[in-house]
Amino acid sequence: MSSDIRSLAGEPVEGPFERYSYRVRFSGGNGFELAGIVDRPRERSTSELLADAPVAVFSHCFTCSKDLKAIARISRRLAELGVSVLRFDMTGLGGSDGDFSRTHFTSNQADLRAAIQFAGTELGAVTGLIGHSFGGAASLAVASDESARPETLKAVVAIAAPSDTVHLANLLDRMNPKIQEEGLGEVEIGGRRWTIRREMLDDFRTHQLADQLPKVRAQVIAFHSPADETVGYDHALRISSLISSENGQPGCSVVTLSGADHLLIRHPGDAILVADTAAAFLNRHR
Repeated sequence: MSSDIRSLAGEPVEGPFERYSYRVRFSGGNGFELAGIVDRPRERSTSELLADAPVAVFSHCFTCSKDLKAIARISRRLAELGVSVLRFDMTGLGGSDGDFSRTHFTSNQADLRAAIQFAGTELGAVTGLIGHSFGGAASLAVASDESARPETLKAVVAIAAPSDTVHLANLLDRMNPKIQEEGLGEVEIGGRRWTIRREMLDDFRTHQLADQLPKVRAQVIAFHSPADETVGYDHALRISSLISSENGQPGCSVVTLSGADHLLIRHPGDAILVADTAAAFLNRHR
């Protein structure tokens, strides 16, 4: 079987680089220490780190972590294809400190900005942002903020990302009306119980991501599945329409992940396809 066919079948061919990974901790944007993992490319023959690799910061989905299978698989694969990646846990999630119930979209962006600053010191100038689901929304929001985005930012990779934050507030409200009525309630997500506060929903409803997206000044690629039951495919189309090259922006491309689920678990090859395409995209726009 040729290498190209193996790749299409979901069996990744060996990348040109080997992966060097290590754990890090750094100060987040909300006063808590955050946990992260760096995946870097290095030469196979000499084990020297690739000096001029593009640098990307990876934000995870709502209630997820840097260790989500798809995120780990994509980050590691990107390193093997010549991209340095910092994936990290938002406040109160994974290995990071803090109380998740007191976080929201505003705090997510603050943590992402802190991660960008840390990556700039640890790895070099950040040229790309990657975000899965709600992390994709945070990445796009930061990329649209002239005062917050890094001057070196050239590319954003959004994976199953929503085009707004209000839909999540409404979903959580439907899952447990006590959150809005009493100010606090629990919901079950991914087999775990999570405490959600009214302040989180209120914050989600204050953001107008649709108004921010036209201000993105980076090339964007949005991966999305028509079979996604968590965030509908129409969100990718809306993101693309709002980041239109006709408005003088770099523009947004949509890559359809046919048959993929929201977490890219059902077919392992989906994460490989995302990684391989994203690697080419991030190396092209740097």
